[in-house]
Formats: sequence, structure tokens, C-alpha cells
Amino acid sequence: MQLKQIRNIFLMFMTCALLGWIYEVLVGIFETHMGYVNRGFLFGPYLPIYGFGGIILIALLLPIRNKKIYVGSFSVSFILVFLATMLITTILELIGSYFMEFIMGDWLWDYSTYFCNFEGRIALWSSVKFGLGGLIIIYIIEPAVYFCIQKLNERAVNIFTIILAIIFTIDLLFRPFFGSNFLGK
Repeated sequence: MQLKQIRNIFLMFMTCALLGWIYEVLVGIFETHMGYVNRGFLFGPYLPIYGFGGIILIALLLPIRNKKIYVGSFSVSFILVFLATMLITTILELIGSYFMEFIMGDWLWDYSTYFCNFEGRIALWSSVKFGLGGLIIIYIIEPAVYFCIQKLNERAVNIFTIILAIIFTIDLLFRPFFGSNFLGK
């Protein structure tokens, strides 16, 4: 893999992680009415699980987006991307909850009051929202990020990537020294 590809993947990862953080903050304000809460376990405005999820979705679903699949004369690619996103993100969220519980003793969300949930870790409503989010990533965010990368000065993109990687790495390395009080427990 070339250095440019790694850079582009990292920038896409960070974009999805940032957008995931924004999404979670907005959910806290408007859906659960908790007000502003930094929903992540790191200091910066990003959630790595959304970064990994975005990269996984892009890797798995771009072939579906790029290959027009028809049932009769009706294109079903959009619907397939939505359904596949629901499935992939639900599995990722479930695995992520177990991983966080193993590492930190708890996970950052609780769907136990939601309709059609499993152990409070996953729920139908969140899966639908993630399906919609996947459509946004595949049809809007991914093309927009790569458009920006191509149109901006390559040296500026490289410098920005290095600075972003340093900040993210410092956040990952130093977070354990400041405790794991991410849920107020």
C-alpha cells in the first residue's frame, strides 16, 4: 500500500470519527435530552468506532455503489447499501460494546429502553439511523473527502495529516493516564 493510500484512509477515518462524534453529541442534545456531553472516551472531538465503521463501510460497499444493480428497470443499489450498512454497523456496534466492556468495564451507550434491543447493546432504531448514516458516508462524505484531497495542495494535505496524526496519537497514548471516568462511574 502506498503512503498516499494510507494518508487518504487515515483522513477518511478521522472524518468519519469526527462526524460520528458530532452525531453523538446531537443525539445527546436532541434525542436523549442529556445536553452537551463529550460522548467519546478520548479528549478530542472524534469517536474511533465511527472511523473504523466508516472505513469498513467504504471498503465493503463502494463496489455496490459503483455497480448499478437492477431488479427489472429499478436500481436497487441504494437500498442494498442501506440494508448492508444496517447489518454491518449493527454487528460492529455489538462487537464494539463487548470490546469496550472488556477494556474499560462498560460501554458508552445503553439501548435497554429501546424497542427491539439486545442486552441494551444494539437496537432496531439505532440500526436504522446507522443505515441512513451509511448512505451519507457512501454517497456524500466519501466522494467529498476525496474531491478535497485531489483539489487541495498535496503538501498542505500531507502537513495537515501529520499534525492530525500526532494529535490523535497523543490523545490515544495519554488518555489512560487520566483515568477512565468516561461515564461518570
